[in-house]
Amino acid sequence: MKISVVGLGYVGLSNAVVLAQRHDVVAVDLSAERVAQVNRRESPLVDPELEDYLAHHDLSLTATTEAATAMPGSDFVIVATPTDYDPVRDFFDTSSVESVIASVATLAPEATVVLKSTVPVGFTERMRTAHPGLDVVFSPEFLREGRALHDNLHPSRVVVGGHSEAAHRFGELLVEGALDDDVPLLHTNPTEAEAIKLFANTFLAMRVAYFNELDTYAVSHGLDTRSIIDGVGLDPRIGSHYNNPSFGYGGYCLPKDTKQLLANYSDVPQNLIRAIVDSNTTRKDFIATDILRRKPRVVGMYRLIMKAGSDNFRVSSIQGIMKRIKAKGIEVVLYEPALDEDRFYHSEVIRDLDEFKRRSDVIVANRVSDLLDDVVDKVYTRDLFGRD
Repeated sequence: MKISVVGLGYVGLSNAVVLAQRHDVVAVDLSAERVAQVNRRESPLVDPELEDYLAHHDLSLTATTEAATAMPGSDFVIVATPTDYDPVRDFFDTSSVESVIASVATLAPEATVVLKSTVPVGFTERMRTAHPGLDVVFSPEFLREGRALHDNLHPSRVVVGGHSEAAHRFGELLVEGALDDDVPLLHTNPTEAEAIKLFANTFLAMRVAYFNELDTYAVSHGLDTRSIIDGVGLDPRIGSHYNNPSFGYGGYCLPKDTKQLLANYSDVPQNLIRAIVDSNTTRKDFIATDILRRKPRVVGMYRLIMKAGSDNFRVSSIQGIMKRIKAKGIEVVLYEPALDEDRFYHSEVIRDLDEFKRRSDVIVANRVSDLLDDVVDKVYTRDLFGRD
């Protein structure tokens, strides 16, 4: 079976690797550098399982920058291109997904299109109407950046929004590529599958926001946050997971997915979804104010990445803290090895960690590291459990 995957981010590459264990996969990406890395069996992303599988496993995987080379003859075309949130339109920008679907209609009209990009509720049905001859299904992704392949090899569930024979076959392909037995496989209509994705991520954002607001209360009243969280988490209905305070939920998915779900509620009564979105702004305001109480002259931002074990800092919460502090006229310097530039948003990037420590009055770290043990008195963090 031939499968094309468009987009070599975490979603696209991890799906390509899973499927290339047993099938012929051709990946497409606009970045010639990423394509070359994959063809050299190097991972363009920081992800231990991706790095291992590309280097040491037998995969039928090639990559190209040309859709016209990849798509013809494909049984499935998986779309994993970005859908950034457009604040002007108050909706996802789905233009890249729509462009790929149009290409499939021309280059591989017999293929089934599988949307892995996160889209607004109702988008797949709209694409089916726009391309009546094309089988379009939606299959949401539930991976973590930095552990993308692990989460596809050990999926919590596989959801496929479609009831065609091809849709059922695609679900079987993902289960077949997993290392676990008895992976839950759920088939729904496309619109319900789209809703599953947005509601799942918004629930995760709500959990982050809840423990952050608990921490805000504890800090404001001089209480021991960890003791409170430990006691709350002993209730088995709540559990002691996904409860580590942070500077806010960040990364590529949660901020945009919560806003998209809120936009989908435009004609539906709600209070909670709006509160989840607003809580992230409130938390960043509180953190920035708490840092400024220390009256620093220079604030050092230790890493911009969204979490430990990642090289991605798209929409990371610490950037929101940095911008708030800069807006008060405080000098901000950065230590971020993943940055090639000498400046980031007009702030100096310091590559020498010792110099960074020396120049910073306060070192802001969303997640702590033992590299900061010698300056622990300077470190500002809300990382209480040493985990994401």
